Amino acid sequence: MDTVQASPTPSVEQSSAYSIPAEAHLLEQVIVHTPGSEMELVSPANREDLLFDDILFVGHARQEHLLMCSVFEKIVGRPDAVLQIKDLLRETFEAAEEARHAFVEKLCRSLPEQNLGAVEDELKRFSPEELQQFALTGQSDLAIQAQPVPNLMFTRDLAAVVHDHIILSHAATVARTRESIIINVILHHHPRFAPHSDKVIELPPGVTFEGGDLLVASPDTVLIGHSERTSLGAIMAIAHELFERTSIEHVLAVDLPKRRATMHLDTVFTFASPEEVIVFPPLLETHGFGYAMHFTAADETGRFVTDMRRNLRDVLDELLDRDLTFIPCGGTERLHQEREQWTDGANVFAAAPGAILGYERNSRTFERLREHGYRIVSAESFLSYFESGEFHPGREKVAIQLGGTELSRGRGGPRCMTLPVARHATPSGDAPAGE
Repeated sequence: MDTVQASPTPSVEQSSAYSIPAEAHLLEQVIVHTPGSEMELVSPANREDLLFDDILFVGHARQEHLLMCSVFEKIVGRPDAVLQIKDLLRETFEAAEEARHAFVEKLCRSLPEQNLGAVEDELKRFSPEELQQFALTGQSDLAIQAQPVPNLMFTRDLAAVVHDHIILSHAATVARTRESIIINVILHHHPRFAPHSDKVIELPPGVTFEGGDLLVASPDTVLIGHSERTSLGAIMAIAHELFERTSIEHVLAVDLPKRRATMHLDTVFTFASPEEVIVFPPLLETHGFGYAMHFTAADETGRFVTDMRRNLRDVLDELLDRDLTFIPCGGTERLHQEREQWTDGANVFAAAPGAILGYERNSRTFERLREHGYRIVSAESFLSYFESGEFHPGREKVAIQLGGTELSRGRGGPRCMTLPVARHATPSGDAPAGE
């Protein structure tokens, strides 16, 4: 499986601007990171500092991840559907000395406790390949070593695209600070993205935001989790920017328990199609934890109105122009709901309307999907069936099972491992046809 090659970078004229009109629209392009040598540096001694509960078998994790990428490539059907962030970073460093210097300067300024300023000049003299390796692993011939960035495989948290703008993360933990710098330098200096630098939204100092907390529920409504990783100040800053720059009219700050099991909104709520949501049921219960603060823009520039909503289901029914079907992660029993939420049963990734990927181990969630008209197939079977032909989104609903035995030990599902930068709506006549 370790044979997928990075797609060539098209010219700037061929590349698309950011475009996410809503969740579950047909994927065009996604940024991922297949686990590599940085993951080999997670040890029993440092795993907690690096936010890992376990140590992954990296060879198997890579195979599982590359299989996921192959599914995306088949569904999207274009040669540059999947962009590997390590390739983007190397290409950024190759494009200009300015990019390498900007990365090193941001690194030294953002992590003063690591004393990287002592080797700043040496880092600036690194070749693009040497600096890429240092960025990912923290390893070099210098006297000072830095931590690796194994969480980079969760590219969702690096940023979030809303319409034609991209919001950069402010990592909530020191272990992920370098990831924020990596995506920042790529978006500002890579030839593919630099022409759209005016579409980058950078948040003010002192707030924290990670992309797993943001979902574009509709062209005018965004959901943002108020979680252990995303602060209320960040949500207010994002709401202000979206009201000023985009057609977004409603921002819902969804309250989450501030704990690891619910670290982001997409650990309890993801779209399978525009009308279907995989949800951890307590989020929607009257006495659950999912109350929402509703932000709308005021007439006066730079101000907005807020009101509290005690139940997320009710406010979604009010704001969205369609009825939602809520499919319970783990089925109907609370024990199984909690078990499968823990193993990312609610964290599915929609590569097209009604074409989703999730971890095979969440069997009760898949059974509920079957009851809602989804055909259940393994990733291997899906690729084998469409080996000599095209996949046509919308002709049926399909839930693709990714083995994920090793990837799931990293505590993040398929949505966590994907940063879509472009989607588009399928033609209205291409509604899923069921089994």
